[in-house]
Amino acid sequence: MSIASETPLVAAIVLVAFGILGWGFYRARPFGKLGILAWLQSVVLMTPWLIFFGLFAAGIYINIVGILFLLLIFTALYVYIGKQLRAAGQDALIQKKAAERLASQSQTDPQEENLATAVSTSEIIPIPEEDLTSIKGVFGIDTFFATETIPYQNGAIFKGNLRGEAEITYNRLSSNLQDKLGNKYRLFLVENTDNKPVVVILPSLNDPQPATIAQNVFAGILLIATIATSFEAAGLLLNFDFFSQPQRYLEVLPIGLGIFVILIIHEIGHWVIARRYQVRLGLPFFLPAIQIGSFGAITRFESLLPSRKVLFDIALAGPAAGGIVSILILVLGLLLSNPTSLFQLPSEFFQGSILVGSLAKVILGSTLQAGIVNVNPLVIVGWVGLVITALNLMPAGQLDGGRIVQAIYGRKIASRATLATIAVLVLVALGNPLAMYWAIVIVFLQRDLERPSLNEITEPDDARAALGLLVLFLMIATLLPLTPALAGRLGIG
Repeated sequence: MSIASETPLVAAIVLVAFGILGWGFYRARPFGKLGILAWLQSVVLMTPWLIFFGLFAAGIYINIVGILFLLLIFTALYVYIGKQLRAAGQDALIQKKAAERLASQSQTDPQEENLATAVSTSEIIPIPEEDLTSIKGVFGIDTFFATETIPYQNGAIFKGNLRGEAEITYNRLSSNLQDKLGNKYRLFLVENTDNKPVVVILPSLNDPQPATIAQNVFAGILLIATIATSFEAAGLLLNFDFFSQPQRYLEVLPIGLGIFVILIIHEIGHWVIARRYQVRLGLPFFLPAIQIGSFGAITRFESLLPSRKVLFDIALAGPAAGGIVSILILVLGLLLSNPTSLFQLPSEFFQGSILVGSLAKVILGSTLQAGIVNVNPLVIVGWVGLVITALNLMPAGQLDGGRIVQAIYGRKIASRATLATIAVLVLVALGNPLAMYWAIVIVFLQRDLERPSLNEITEPDDARAALGLLVLFLMIATLLPLTPALAGRLGIG
């Protein structure tokens, strides 16, 4: 593909991006200062992507230091605008509270309010009357002013008006409920279909249950299978079948063990942060794959999550730990690579990933122009680790990426992202059968969203949102290959 033929494509991408930003500004204007600030955040998030891919498509190469500096600058700007947005939002909230307080002073007398409440709770609530009375005593005019009670499963939904900041209000309500009824019930603060806060009370019997003995045994079987497929993947990289030649285990041990160690570090990352928040995790169900050793693991929460912030932190911890270790191994392998390295790769191999190709270009330089490149085996281990991490960061269902999207943007956006991811995988599967395998795994094992947190209203802060977008960007940069024309301009292959 020539430069001239790529120019209209690049121009089209830029026009689409500016069109999206223009439409966003058009929709943001009616919301005043808050809308404009929110729109500016979206501009800041898209700008480094546009700069990176725009210059890359034009054949202008930015080294890794420049990329990190670019991301750092725009992340700091995103956080700054976020602070301004929160400050403006607090002003608007204070004005809203004042208006609500004035309105509450002109409400009807208490007898009429009690009559309305009695009418709204005339349906049979599956909570003992004594407990229901105690639960209603949890609410207050300065926290959550309940106006309607609706039966829900074996608990109840309380509609009403949220007073004050969601996180502070939730903590007060939850503490009051525990003081009155101990751990008998769980209090959820969520949004209903009208995007209005409601309180849901459910018995603690609905909490996630620990894995059964049979499930733990199955997890152990998958663990053993994943060790075997990690060695088989190493054998395939060394051009032989380990399953048919197990006596050559010493040859596959370094690469196979390296892949498996990255998988374990990924799970340790989840476990450490979950323990910090006192959230129980079940044993990981590893997904063995002969091609790359494993597609990662399914990790199940065995206790309720306090908030979306906790969901984000636990979901990010695994890919962050595994991804950082993978990058360090990859960079170390590239630094140790020299003409005497025994592991040989075709230079076109480095066209399979924008991120890996960029790092290789920075470290190996003109060596990538040769037909065959001698590399240290650590390069393969780090690369496979990055691919496994990136696959788990895809924004779908209960994958780490899906949980991150759900934590930042909520369940509605996460559901749409899951459908979009599956659709993209189906299209990619036309040329890569592995994508179809991964799409099937998501559809049958991981498509459902994570259950709501106890406090589903409060969103993660801007720093977490920016970090989430950064890891999603690195996921794309890892899985997206270089076109032959771009690789040629960069001297790769």
